This record gives sequence, structure tokens and C-alpha cells, in this order.
Amino acid sequence: MKPYRSLLFVPGHKPTWADKALASGTDAVILDLEDSVPAGDKADARKTVAETLDRLADAARADLWVRPNSSVSGLLGADLEAVVRPGLAGLFLPKVFDAQEIVRIDAVVSHLEEREGLAPGSVGLIVSYETAVSMAHCEEIATASPRVASLLGATGPNADVGRELGFEFTPAGLETLYLRSRIVLAARAAGLHHPLAGVWQDIRDLDGFRRFCEDNRGLGYRGMVCIHPSHVAVANEVFTPSPEKVEFYRRMIDAFRKAEAEGSAAVDFEGQHIDLAHVKTAEGVIELAEAVARHG
Repeated sequence: MKPYRSLLFVPGHKPTWADKALASGTDAVILDLEDSVPAGDKADARKTVAETLDRLADAARADLWVRPNSSVSGLLGADLEAVVRPGLAGLFLPKVFDAQEIVRIDAVVSHLEEREGLAPGSVGLIVSYETAVSMAHCEEIATASPRVASLLGATGPNADVGRELGFEFTPAGLETLYLRSRIVLAARAAGLHHPLAGVWQDIRDLDGFRRFCEDNRGLGYRGMVCIHPSHVAVANEVFTPSPEKVEFYRRMIDAFRKAEAEGSAAVDFEGQHIDLAHVKTAEGVIELAEAVARHG
């Protein structure tokens, strides 16, 4: 998966909002068919999202994802029928319970890809952990299908996860530290290098949102799911390696390679003892920065 620093939700039944989302600079847009669409508008929203995908598929700088309704809603099948089409990067799956659910969705998507003439496996999946059952089985879910491109540790305030698990959100996040850490571990163990965090619901508190991004970055998350365009620039900044950090790591690599050529496997670099492990970390940061530059 591309290194998404920001993914912005857009209500699927409001097509002009998709254009505003693209103008925000987000790396990906999530056209929503679930919670932001009133029950009476679901059928029309499917048609609108399909039309939006068709309209923006070739012109959009950002990738286009769709959040369908959950499996237990009884609406998922119709959602997939409508939105698996050219221009769809993938499905953002809400309220998942177990790995078998992912396997079933994979099979349906495979059929629809073939029907629509899409490349096999081209529709990715981002799994949102919003149920207690999914949290308890996050490792199995992460490896349930090659389509799984990323995992979302959805631990923001007053949402489905908090209700399911009974915790009370605090900005410090100690109440969700175990959950967020476990999801990062599940992602990394499955070879998924860009786990996502979210969501911050206070639209006006950008300082709080920045701290939320920085705390999750420190824990190992690499991007943020956003609910308002004003959050996009902050997320993009926080999850982009700074030029100073990239230059520091380039100097580190150069110093190590020079020492290596002289027969040493470690070197004192700007007061730090470094060896090959540190160089590999440095190379990973530079690779991320270059990937962001390519796709940004």
C-alpha cells in the first residue's frame, strides 16, 4: 500500500464534498456509505458513490476508497455490487468481527473484480478494529487475505470502540495503549508497514489533533484517518519525515559506509554508537520519505 499519511472521510451521498476532499491535499479519500449516510439514503448513496468513482477515477490525485456498511447490517452485498469498479483503490471495512468475515469478503470481491475486468487482487482492504471480538483476534484478521493492506487502530473518543470496550477516552491515551500497541504489532508481524490511527473528533482543536498524531506516530502508526479537511495538513506534516531527520540519517549512512570500508562494523557518529541495525533503521526512514515524495 502507498504510505497514506492522511485518509479523509466524505459522506458518500454528497458528491461535491469529494471534490473538496481532493482539494485538501489528502493522500486518500474514503467515500462513506456507512455511519455518515442516513438510513433512508443508503440506496441513493450507492449510486452516487459509483458515479463519483467513475467521475474522479482518472483525474484524482488521491486514491479513492469506499467504506461500505458492515457485514451484520445486511447492506454489504449491495454496496460491493455497486462500488467494485474501475477507480476503486479498496474497501475500508467497518465493524469486522473475525478472519472468516475477511475470507468471505475476499471471495465476493474476487468475483466482482473478474466481472468488472479488474486485475485480480487490485482491490485492497483496510480493516477497522471497532469490536471487542476483532480486537481479540486482530492477528488472525491481519493475515486472513493478501488483500489486507493496512489495519486501523480506531481508538478515538465517543465512538464504537469505546462503547464496545467501555473505556473513557483521554488525550494521553493510556486507556488504549495496549490496544493500539497490539494492532501495530499485528500489522508489522503480517508485513503491513503502514498501520493507521484515528479518529480525532474535535474539529477545532488542531493542537490536540497534532499531539494525537505525534503520540500515535511514536507508537508506530504511519498515518491518520481524518474526519475534517482542516486535519489533513497536520497529519501530512506529522507523518512526513522532516528534511532534518532525513539529512541526519543520510549522514549516518555515509559515516557507517566509510567506517565499513575501513574494516569497522561500528562507528561513533555525532556522539552516538551506531552499527548495521541503526543503518537499516535510517534506510527505512529515507525510503518512507522518498515514497511520500513520489506519491504526495
